[in-house]
Amino acid sequence: MRLFKCQACGQAIYFENRFCGSCGHSLGYLPVTGELAALEPEGNGFVALTRKRPRVRYCENIEFDACNWLVAADSGSKFCLACRHNRTIPDLSIAENLLRWQQMEIAKHRLFYTLIALKLRLKNLTDDPEHGLAFDFLLESPEEAVVLTGHDAGLITINLNEADDAYRERLRHSMGEPYRTLLGHFRHEVGHYFWDLLIRDAGRLVECRAVFGDERISYGEALEGYYAQGPLPDWQRSFISAYATAHPWEDFAETWAHYLHIVDTLETAGNFGLRIHPVATKNKALHADLDFDPHHAGSVKPLIQAWLPLTFALNNLNRSMGYSDLYPFVLSEPVIRKMQFIHEVIHASQIERKAPGRRRGFFRRAAAPEQPAPVPPGAPIIPPVPGPDIPQESPPIVEPPNDPLPEPPPVELPPGPDEMPNPIPDEVPVQMGVG
Repeated sequence: MRLFKCQACGQAIYFENRFCGSCGHSLGYLPVTGELAALEPEGNGFVALTRKRPRVRYCENIEFDACNWLVAADSGSKFCLACRHNRTIPDLSIAENLLRWQQMEIAKHRLFYTLIALKLRLKNLTDDPEHGLAFDFLLESPEEAVVLTGHDAGLITINLNEADDAYRERLRHSMGEPYRTLLGHFRHEVGHYFWDLLIRDAGRLVECRAVFGDERISYGEALEGYYAQGPLPDWQRSFISAYATAHPWEDFAETWAHYLHIVDTLETAGNFGLRIHPVATKNKALHADLDFDPHHAGSVKPLIQAWLPLTFALNNLNRSMGYSDLYPFVLSEPVIRKMQFIHEVIHASQIERKAPGRRRGFFRRAAAPEQPAPVPPGAPIIPPVPGPDIPQESPPIVEPPNDPLPEPPPVELPPGPDEMPNPIPDEVPVQMGVG
């Protein structure tokens, strides 16, 4: 994410800020231009202090302190580009629900920042009832004992309890995950949505199968086997996480999520002018100047070449604070090849958009009553080798269980040409989202 500053006084500000702490100007995000704008009142709205000085107003969810995005003053929509994708939100008259939903919206808006920067298609259910993207934020209740976070035919369901730190931490430990965040959930689940859009509907199944495997194998049986037996032996050699071994769909979604992790974090680091030049080593693999826009990289190679030294530095900083590694994952050559495929798919979609086809789901959950919402408020990169095409079958709709995963052995950071860096211990599987 970019580093923003107030156009009125130059003060550095956070993406979520609604007011400048220095000059007091109201702030709002313009998703079309990617600017966090200082605002001056005009009539019932504002004028953004950007070059074109557009007349704007806030998304209606500002009423709940859940959004600081802007819409054009003459727009027919009450909601911003991100909030208009909400289908179901919780009862906001309950204070705890409001606090958790606000946390959900922080993560979701950061997701949309990256999707917009990558120029990905973003249609909601109103614009495209058959192929749009929508979100249900559901709360577990006596009537709905379990709410599974997952994706089904363009609808992403998020368990509102995931916004509770204690709840999420318990699941993180029970699932053996070193990483579990709201933003991680959103990035994983939206990967399933874009598999539909950019792989199946765009006629790229043959290419995708050559990289991720054949998705027509039974999803239900694959997950049942995964939860019963654990991940494949030596999964770290070919997969970004243990959960990615469960099924090619999950492998794609996990790899997609990590691609978004990398792009967004590299942009943030570059906007802070970070240069990684450790004094203790001349190993070029651990040196990097983060002076490029990761959204427009020609291939995944420069992303990976910058990511290794950045995460090695961040992991060391975390350890100095007594925390575990910020990024406890290993990017093997097959994983990099998968990321290259996702990179190519994303950038190809910016040029051509194919006609959408049918949807498929990843789970079946019990129907939950929609809660009334008064306002929806380096490593070489090997290109994929095409394989034979096989007629597509409709995959099953299943509900994965939530059994704890076994913990794999530690994996070391690959050595450089002239020395062996310190190992990265405690490599454990991560499930970035159920479904």
